[in-house]
Amino acid sequence: MFYLSEIEHSLRLPAKQLSLPLDEALKKELQGLFLDKVVAKLGLCVSIYDIRQIDDGFISPGDGNPNYKVKFRMIMFRPFVGEVISAKLKESNADGLRLSLGFFDDIYVPVPLFPHPSHPEADPENKNQVTWIWEFNGENYRIDGVDEIRFRVHSLDYPPIPIEETNEAKPFAPMVIKGSLDADGLGPISWWVGVEE
Repeated sequence: MFYLSEIEHSLRLPAKQLSLPLDEALKKELQGLFLDKVVAKLGLCVSIYDIRQIDDGFISPGDGNPNYKVKFRMIMFRPFVGEVISAKLKESNADGLRLSLGFFDDIYVPVPLFPHPSHPEADPENKNQVTWIWEFNGENYRIDGVDEIRFRVHSLDYPPIPIEETNEAKPFAPMVIKGSLDADGLGPISWWVGVEE
């Protein structure tokens, strides 16, 4: 789920940062550029881990800010397909579930990847949402957001940035995880606690 990724990047260091030690100033600038941002095919940057190498430091004519080429490592969040992760319910509607890890909210479980048979019931507290129920051996098991929900990563997608957005469009998500609940041990944790074989 988390891994180190080594990156090389050229950056312009503002002169106001020159009062700090060089590695500290560069790390601060790199955090501003990469922290909480998605890098396509690498994932979401959670932290700048360390700086491995600093090159150059030249100043262009007419500019008082030095430019550096920096090789550094970032801690990235990018789960692999098949990985099982626990998350909290953020939203439940007719299309499926939206889950959250707290620092990442673009996890969707579409209805075809629910356990079968499942059906929705209207949510009395929110008219735009539903509560999904899995029927098994004559019992109804609710997905109500009380427990953490285990899901298996079905796919990971990096959608292209939209050129034009309509007013009705959902906010753009640079990384989207599609999850599945259709296997033993997946779904709300309470479904499986105390299950005897």
